Amino acid sequence: MTFLSSLDDPADVPPHAASAPELAFQTVEPGDGQRWSTWPATTPSERGPMPRPAWLVTSAAAIDTELGVVKTGKEGDVFLIERAVPDAPPDVAGNHVVLAAKRYRGSEHSDFHRSAIYTEGRGLRRTRDVRAVARGTSFGRAVARVQWATAEFEALCRLTELGAAVPYPVQVSETEVLMEFIGDGRTAAPRLAQVRATPAELRDLFHQIVEFMHVLAANGLAHGDLSPYNLLVHRGRVVAIDLPQVVDLVSNPQGLDLLHRDCVNVCDWFTRQRLECDAEQLFGELVAVIW
Repeated sequence: MTFLSSLDDPADVPPHAASAPELAFQTVEPGDGQRWSTWPATTPSERGPMPRPAWLVTSAAAIDTELGVVKTGKEGDVFLIERAVPDAPPDVAGNHVVLAAKRYRGSEHSDFHRSAIYTEGRGLRRTRDVRAVARGTSFGRAVARVQWATAEFEALCRLTELGAAVPYPVQVSETEVLMEFIGDGRTAAPRLAQVRATPAELRDLFHQIVEFMHVLAANGLAHGDLSPYNLLVHRGRVVAIDLPQVVDLVSNPQGLDLLHRDCVNVCDWFTRQRLECDAEQLFGELVAVIW
């Protein structure tokens, strides 16, 4: 297998050229369960924030390989994707990485009907889209899927820039969000609900979550659906996932209620683990730092 590409910066390949394997003079074709890397087909606004991590594979010669489903969720499913440059040394940064691909389902197969409380204060640019989503037409359902994928990607980008503990957002394309895979090898990190920890470890985990909530609140945001099931624990570090419903505490009239629910969900779980904490006290602290 030979690659003859001499591109100086494959990440800058124009989107219209991304689907042409000739650009990299490939002598191979993707097989079953594979595709050419979708990175070159994305625009700068559809890619994660700078500076980009060293592990990110941006080569137009890379191939995406499906490795199976990681988890199923209320709005979509998460798949494991291996993005690699064939025949390149896998231990060299930029040649090989395993990513999580979240793909949103249509509203007829998900809980999109519950989205109204999260989307208050947001807006679609085109009135046609607003009408279609409200009516639940097939076009409206397609718009909703893209809207939620875009919302999650934008939330991940913003929180990454704020230094919050979330997966790095690699790219968004239609209804698929590619992001950093949190885990070891091909094994996903456990959810907080699955963790068995010592009292000292529990205190540390709780403080990490509180810090995450403080970062959001200080920037006028709340997760909106925080629970032990969308917090991962990887090597002692807590990482928040499932972020399409992140709410603006100023523009969303339900914002403070959702923030309070986040506090209750978190503190109830830690209380059941016999760690003393107070949801009302936490809520008061967060309200005090809101813009």
